[in-house]
Amino acid sequence: MDESFGARSTQPLSYILALGIPCIIALVVALGLTRRRRYPLPLPPGPRPLPFFGNALNLDTDRPWLTYTAWGKTYGKIIYSRIFGIELIIINSETTARELLDKRSVIYSDRPVIRTNELYPLAGLAFNTVFLPYGETLRRHRKIFHQVLKAEVSVSYHKMYSRHANELVINLLNTTCDLQQQTEVYTGSLIMAVTYGRPARGSEDPFLARAHELAEIGKHVVTPERAAMFTVFPFLEKLPLSCFGGVFALMERSRELSQQLLNEPFNEVKAQMANGNASHSLVADFLSHAHDDDDDEGTMKAVALTGYMAGTETTASALQTFLLAMILYPDVQSKARTEINLAVRHDKMPCLDDRASLPYLDAILREVLRWHPLAPLGIPHATLNDDVYDGYFIPKGAIVMVNQWALSQDEDTYPDASRFDPSRHLTVDGKLKNPFVNHFAFGHGRRTCPGRWFAENGMWMAAAAILAVLRIDHAKDSNGDRIEVKPEFSTGLVVHPKPFRCAFESVNTVREEQLRAMMKK
Repeated sequence: MDESFGARSTQPLSYILALGIPCIIALVVALGLTRRRRYPLPLPPGPRPLPFFGNALNLDTDRPWLTYTAWGKTYGKIIYSRIFGIELIIINSETTARELLDKRSVIYSDRPVIRTNELYPLAGLAFNTVFLPYGETLRRHRKIFHQVLKAEVSVSYHKMYSRHANELVINLLNTTCDLQQQTEVYTGSLIMAVTYGRPARGSEDPFLARAHELAEIGKHVVTPERAAMFTVFPFLEKLPLSCFGGVFALMERSRELSQQLLNEPFNEVKAQMANGNASHSLVADFLSHAHDDDDDEGTMKAVALTGYMAGTETTASALQTFLLAMILYPDVQSKARTEINLAVRHDKMPCLDDRASLPYLDAILREVLRWHPLAPLGIPHATLNDDVYDGYFIPKGAIVMVNQWALSQDEDTYPDASRFDPSRHLTVDGKLKNPFVNHFAFGHGRRTCPGRWFAENGMWMAAAAILAVLRIDHAKDSNGDRIEVKPEFSTGLVVHPKPFRCAFESVNTVREEQLRAMMKK
């Protein structure tokens, strides 16, 4: 693997030193006031913390999941850590995650009640359903998501999935630009069609570009490790963001983008409704009914933008990882194509009706999410009350993180875990072991992704269309030599494969001609 457990970063220290004399004074005061809390039972095991800093200086802040996985080899499946006084519970076991976050969801369904609650508004991200505290506002958001994205409704979008997946195939066959752009256009177009009634207008679509920029900012400024700074130094919230540059300037830009994205596409649909030319969409359906107050409209704006951003970012990352795996494991790609050609006529594109006949393709997508988790630490939960698990005390208000990277690399569950092997998700007679929507990548408990059915159908349709028409292979340089590809990934809340080159070759001219004809209509 390209990532090293030995990596260490002193980034938190550099943050503190950059804050200047006022923060040094605050540091001295805080050191004098720090007191260790007393608990009725032992806390979970973990690395010994330093005064005030806790374990911050031992943490790889770029890839903290690697640090937590390394700690797990020493301290076990559930770990306690402190960073600047913030209490963290890191779960390195799927069994433990299911026991706590699923079975005890009444305790573990909140989001961190630390300064991140103030950080989200500072960055303009308070609208985001993903980060809402557990309560009535969250329930209203999830009710809307369930109405439009539940399993039976998601399947009804099959023609939309097919249309956009077919367009993706042609774009990949014609493209010489990076794959990230094409996969984001696919996922963005698909989700925008459902949410706002129109596809993205190509890679130059201003909405898509702004949403991508906002997502890039958001995943770097709202991590628990960085939010810790606002817990230690709360007076920072009162200072102008522009004074600090860096991450603070990003938050200012984030607020500007959020307002544009919340209002402009929503108001566009509203204008279309007034003119009688709006396409069917989630927002149009909402506006077609009377509502009591502006709060309902604000909720709808938030749900629409959250759905777009969360779905685009994660599904695009999954498709990029899928393409990477197909290059690195051509035997898997060949086996999946053979399965499609046996189940679907050579002059017909696969559709969701064929899914039951293609278990190996489903297994590939399960393995995509396991091989390199899209969000290696998931989204942090928080405890609403004290709890006890396996004799350990878990305090109220602690941040609870499921280390999906550790789950995915557990050799007891996934032998030879670094290898991409879809067969690990199949029984000996070739049937799927577990439902796709139960994959740990979709989260746990009452915070499980409400759009998981829509996401999995979108991923499946794209993968099926690509394999039915295209062979994915290594690109070649100007000398005709193969360009090697390494599985390297970005950092952040959601990770992507780093840019890589590949070549696409049509392996079914009949299907290709059908798609090109459809594109001209």
